[in-house]
Amino acid sequence: MERLMADFRVIQRNELLGALTGLTHVQRFQLDDAHIFCTTEEIGQEMMSSLDFLRHVYTVFRFTFQFRLSARPEKYLGELEMLKNAEKQLADSLNLFCKPWTLNPVDGAFYGPKIDITISDALKRQHQCATIQLDFQLPIRFNLNFISESGEKKRSVIIHRAIFGSVERMIAILTESFAI
Repeated sequence: MERLMADFRVIQRNELLGALTGLTHVQRFQLDDAHIFCTTEEIGQEMMSSLDFLRHVYTVFRFTFQFRLSARPEKYLGELEMLKNAEKQLADSLNLFCKPWTLNPVDGAFYGPKIDITISDALKRQHQCATIQLDFQLPIRFNLNFISESGEKKRSVIIHRAIFGSVERMIAILTESFAI
């Protein structure tokens, strides 16, 4: 059933003073935003595909990267069992990917858990750029359904994926890393 919608869109965000510096401190930036609509059964396959894509892109740029599984925050939407299952699916995907990861408790999005990916720049500073987020709540709130092969109406799941995060910040990190 998988469907992908992706776009580069301009967003604006006023980051906390001191959180970002130099060329990485931008308030208006392009976000490489992808939304993968899939079935619950396809989550594992889509997560592996997203992780493989991320590895390919980051390898081309010679970045070292780390994974954090950000679990549900104290205030979350949805049923606890659904969120626990989502966290388990992300953990299983990371384990299958065979790269070390750490748990980042209560730092997930209110709508679901996420994998945050940090890269190291030339000065060994960590930047959180990529993210892969599992979302069961938007399909519920917007009543997003599909008709299965058996003709049954089912709820979709959304995987939000950004590989660069901010294109401008990624260019700044690349510029510094290659001493351009």
